[in-house]
Amino acid sequence: MQNNNEKKYYSPQFSALASISVRRFAWAVGKSMPAAVEIMVKLLPHMVDPAKICLACKDNTKCQSCVFTTQHQPTEEQIAVMAAL
Repeated sequence: MQNNNEKKYYSPQFSALASISVRRFAWAVGKSMPAAVEIMVKLLPHMVDPAKICLACKDNTKCQSCVFTTQHQPTEEQIAVMAAL
């Protein structure tokens, strides 16, 4: 039974390419697939210009939760993942 405080988020189906690739990335970093996707999402602002993402955004109600508006330095885990690959 889902806790009322837990929000359920939309989870799209992966294509075969995405599923196969995420699984292999997960193996490489020694994490589960959801944890690997989380790492990939957190690395995105270091790979693309966050300002361009914000300009195209159509929902400014979740900026506080968005990885593109929070100017974080890479975590130790992210640095280790990038260094290992």
